[in-house]
Amino acid sequence: VQLVESGGGLVQPGGSLRLSCAASVSISSINVMNWYRQAPGNQREWVASITRSGITNYADSMKGRFTISRDNAKNTVYLQMNSLKPEDTAVYYCNAIEAGSYWGQGTQVTVSS
Repeated sequence: VQLVESGGGLVQPGGSLRLSCAASVSISSINVMNWYRQAPGNQREWVASITRSGITNYADSMKGRFTISRDNAKNTVYLQMNSLKPEDTAVYYCNAIEAGSYWGQGTQVTVSS
């Protein structure tokens, strides 16, 4: 499984970004798709997940601001991020759990004025 993230960039506080994670296989066959992030000097932290059946979960600090979704026809998972804060600055990674754990290369999100 190969994963390619895109959509990162520089955004002002309060702004929005939508990240995409394109998979090389049908995501309808993948048990769980996750988004993680890692800020400089910090451990990688889990952000959100979506199961094959569409059940979503979020880290507490992202609830109400971030939305994970999937488009099976495009084999793509999205992370809509609203009301961004400087502390959301990190490299965001896509992860797939299916007979193993697979990671993308990450996309940088910088929230700064």
